[in-house]
Amino acid sequence: MAWQQAAAVCRAAGEPLTIEQIVVDPPRAYEIRIKIICTSLCHTDVAFWSGKIKVTAAFPRILGHEAYGVVESVGEHVEGFVPGDTVVPTFLGQCDRCSSCASEQNNMCAAVPFVVGPGMRRDGTTRFRDGEGNPVHDLVAVSSFSEYTVVDVNQVVKLDPAVPPKLACLLSCGAGTGVGAAWKLAKVEPGSSVVIFGLGSVGLAVIGELAGGGADYSFECIGLSSVMTDAFRCIKQGKGKTIILGTEQNSEPVCLPSIELLFGKCVMGSLFGGIKPKIDIPILAQKCMNKELELEGLITHEIGLQDINKAFDLLLQGKSLRCVIWMDKCKQQSSSWLNL
Repeated sequence: MAWQQAAAVCRAAGEPLTIEQIVVDPPRAYEIRIKIICTSLCHTDVAFWSGKIKVTAAFPRILGHEAYGVVESVGEHVEGFVPGDTVVPTFLGQCDRCSSCASEQNNMCAAVPFVVGPGMRRDGTTRFRDGEGNPVHDLVAVSSFSEYTVVDVNQVVKLDPAVPPKLACLLSCGAGTGVGAAWKLAKVEPGSSVVIFGLGSVGLAVIGELAGGGADYSFECIGLSSVMTDAFRCIKQGKGKTIILGTEQNSEPVCLPSIELLFGKCVMGSLFGGIKPKIDIPILAQKCMNKELELEGLITHEIGLQDINKAFDLLLQGKSLRCVIWMDKCKQQSSSWLNL
């Protein structure tokens, strides 16, 4: 059954989000409807909101893709999930049956492939409608800035309910991507020299110090072709690796000196840090529980859904790293989250 729920809707590029009552359809075959407990704002959300990613500039739409929630209902042919399961939705799916999911070298499912544009992965349609019955587009088939959302079963990862929700939601994109890039792709070794090019990072400042010998690994997290080139040029010959995590903001090509490629330098792209969601996110969650992975410092602000535009302001002003947005503005730290 479909029913009305609150969601933060982006009506046009760059405009403040509006809190509206929308209709969320029930899950179809191979889909799960999730009650969102908390979500967080990622730079990718801002890129879609601003309209910079023009190939998918579809409005109105519901943004958000880093989240934690509880399974409310499941569609036909869904196995392994029941109402009440605590889960995180992910923009990248994993089926465990196709050749890509079976490969240790590939995390891009071929059976239900990743699509940047709006629409559910299997039929391209939306599960959201506004108060007048008009369709509302999704974001990467997740759309977590809503009290309820519908996600393909391939894009849902079950987690131990003991994992703190605000840490779990970070694993569904930002933390999973960052940790995965170092762990799964670069395979950073103890004692290695690492340069990170990110907003507010010191990566640019230390290039001069490393120019003589170079770094073992560099990570570009900004999304500028010139910085991608800098990240590549600062690594060592023979063994250096550059991991590109940022999406180029201006659609500019990346220019790399071919002679340095010949000398053994490596550059790699990173989608979700190379991790396989259903396998690796539970591992990272357990590391959070064991205090091997400390994500608390990434969370600089916590607000309710009604104040979601403050999260955008803080991020655009460079005042926050991750702002957690709670659907229950009281942020009750209790098992009442599980009451559907």
